[in-house]
Amino acid sequence: MAPTPSRLAWLDALRGPAALAVALHHSGWTFVPGLWAEVDRRIDVGTWGVFVFFLVSGYIIPASLERRGDLRAFWIGRAFRLLPLLLAALGLALLLARAGAFALHPGTAARPLPLVALGNLTMLQELLGVPAVIDVMWTLSYEMAFYLMAVGLFATGRAHRSAAVATVLAVTAVPLGLLLPGPLIRGRADLAAALLAVAVVAVVVVSAWARGTARTAAAVTGGVLGLVLVILGSRIGAWQGLTILALMFAGTAVYRAEQGTIRWRTAVAAVLTVTACGLLAKDDPGWAPAIVLAVGCFGGAFALRHRRFPRPLAHLGVISFSLYLLHPLLLRVSPNLWTFLLVLVPLCHLTHRLIEAPGRRLGKRLVRGQAPRPSGGGSAEEDPRKASAQVKSG
Repeated sequence: MAPTPSRLAWLDALRGPAALAVALHHSGWTFVPGLWAEVDRRIDVGTWGVFVFFLVSGYIIPASLERRGDLRAFWIGRAFRLLPLLLAALGLALLLARAGAFALHPGTAARPLPLVALGNLTMLQELLGVPAVIDVMWTLSYEMAFYLMAVGLFATGRAHRSAAVATVLAVTAVPLGLLLPGPLIRGRADLAAALLAVAVVAVVVVSAWARGTARTAAAVTGGVLGLVLVILGSRIGAWQGLTILALMFAGTAVYRAEQGTIRWRTAVAAVLTVTACGLLAKDDPGWAPAIVLAVGCFGGAFALRHRRFPRPLAHLGVISFSLYLLHPLLLRVSPNLWTFLLVLVPLCHLTHRLIEAPGRRLGKRLVRGQAPRPSGGGSAEEDPRKASAQVKSG
């Protein structure tokens, strides 16, 4: 089996199994619920998968931002990385729902259609109390909140403080989680949800296209909005929501330590603090083993990052977004578990090739001719040229 020489193969080798774990989790509950209940009592495999995704995002997204060195290029890159497949998946879900083959969230019909569309297209629906068209999209809301915070830190030259941010978020999550066990931004708060979504779109646009003080102010406002949305709008509660954010910043701390920006003991302390504070965030016997195993797998893969990984394993990571986003739709039209498993990977290979890859190429063409403009971000200790030699686009 031929190995892949990519120095980022270890990230793809994590993404692929993580996406398959989430798909296996949902297919297990769909086709063999009795058996899967026994597995889930011991470890929540789906939660393990999304935790791995969060750690990988924490590692790669700030590196990608600093490699570009420009907020406009970053936001365009993210949009063309995620939106093409997201639009296709949302369209397919609505078509299947119309044909009676896919069940939308029961609250979808009761909410204004423009609000549902805005919430899902901004990927903030989970934090706005808006129903998700596809259930697994809940993780994208935390990814978006993380992007906003990472951009805010970058724009103010505080990006190197990710270990401190991870630690503060994790420690704060416990008392806030006890005080705010449920979201304050709830369903039916249509006007508040719409205004918040529009505000996020506005700060992204301004931070990408404005210059100077206006750009920095927009980036900071976006970071604050991202944090507030997680605290007040997280459907799973502030403790779990802030733990997820802290986990992503813990992944960033590992990247900082690798680059020599912070000491390794600082990064390790942040990772351990996040893990410890997050263990009791959910009253579920499978939650704590999932977070511990996710951190352990991330650390193990990082330790082996200079080794070669099998090409098929790395390819699963390349198509992991398709695996993650499309498997709930395939589940609804699959007659049995074996059909689901046999069709899933070939289908996602096809959607990656026909939808994701062209979208990414278009995004790169749009930013290729831009001269990198400093966005007021990055510390003197962070050299974007060094990041460019280490990290490709996330």
